[in-house]
Amino acid sequence: MTGGEVPVGRRVAQWRVRRRMTQQMLADRLGKSKSWVDKVERGVRALDRFSVIQDVAGVLRVEPAALLGGENPPPRRGGEGVDGVRAALARYDLFPAGSDQRCATSTDELGRRVDHAWSAYRHARYAQVVRLVPELLDAARSAHAAGDADGTTGLLVRAYRITASVLVKLGEPDLAWLAADRAVTVAAGHPRWTAVAAVPLGQALRAAGRGRLATTVTVAAANRIGATAARGGSHVEPALCGTLWVEAALAAASCGDARSAAEWLGVAAGIAERADDRHDPHLSGFGPVTVQVAHVAAAVELGDGGAAVARHETVVRADGWRWLPVEHRAAHLVDAARAYLQVGDLLRAGRALTEADRIAPAEVRMRPSARTVLAEVARGGPAPAGVAHLATAIGLTR
Repeated sequence: MTGGEVPVGRRVAQWRVRRRMTQQMLADRLGKSKSWVDKVERGVRALDRFSVIQDVAGVLRVEPAALLGGENPPPRRGGEGVDGVRAALARYDLFPAGSDQRCATSTDELGRRVDHAWSAYRHARYAQVVRLVPELLDAARSAHAAGDADGTTGLLVRAYRITASVLVKLGEPDLAWLAADRAVTVAAGHPRWTAVAAVPLGQALRAAGRGRLATTVTVAAANRIGATAARGGSHVEPALCGTLWVEAALAAASCGDARSAAEWLGVAAGIAERADDRHDPHLSGFGPVTVQVAHVAAAVELGDGGAAVARHETVVRADGWRWLPVEHRAAHLVDAARAYLQVGDLLRAGRALTEADRIAPAEVRMRPSARTVLAEVARGGPAPAGVAHLATAIGLTR
């Protein structure tokens, strides 16, 4: 740290106050003691490991650069869009029957708009998604309140799912949790749509550091939809059930529960082998390769970089790899970069990040978690030219 810069500990304190957290709350989320947090903030204890800075930054929902001296980090692209999404979620139609604001959007037109937003998300066009979401939510809620609730329930649930999914990507887990919770509320009484809503709810809870709660939610939803299928229930898609088991496994891995993660990924693999990949109405992209990709993510969460690297290098050679959505492939490459970091291979970590940036720039440039991985690679030693250029382009280095 050069003279005149604010100490890291003081920056931690400043961001903690902005997030309306007490020292005890921060300590609990980090798995540390209140005394540890107090000593860090007073400068008695140094934060000299980047991995610890990364953990603190993750809890405070900022990038490590915000804690590391000098200038404030550049604003994330799409920040204004997130404000628009937040405003849309804050709008409540308390008097739907008497409102003059009923939109004339037909169910078919609304369905096309939802499909368009989901397609943009699957192609990692996150800035476009956050521009679309506010009007999409307004239209879907209006149609649901004014029209055929049974016909519009699924569309509104899907709109909330898109909203929650993109908010997780942009590092807004609490807001994503709100959107996903709205989806669950709308879906009440509809087993199929409740299961759909449980997917983004699990993702949001996991992103918010609530892995055990995410596990409970996704396992319950997977068991319920599985029981419905066993009774011969209609409208139950294997891809949806498999996706829920994958989410349950990732939630378990985030809690360090390796046994449950392996068990539930095994269940998902069995479903993937039996599922007809032509019947995936929610466009989840679920299949055998999806499960293999999830194995990599779970191994990274569990700190087993060697296993993650070995499986990654097999996955990218599989026939189904290129059929995964762009968003999914790029997110996996960021996970692969984390795995290479865990085994100390900065060169291959950098290659994974530059490949992710090539196919889906927003996945690296707009996701705080991906930017953190990029910053760690850039600071870990002489960075490959592609990594150095990318880090400079998005303001992580000067």
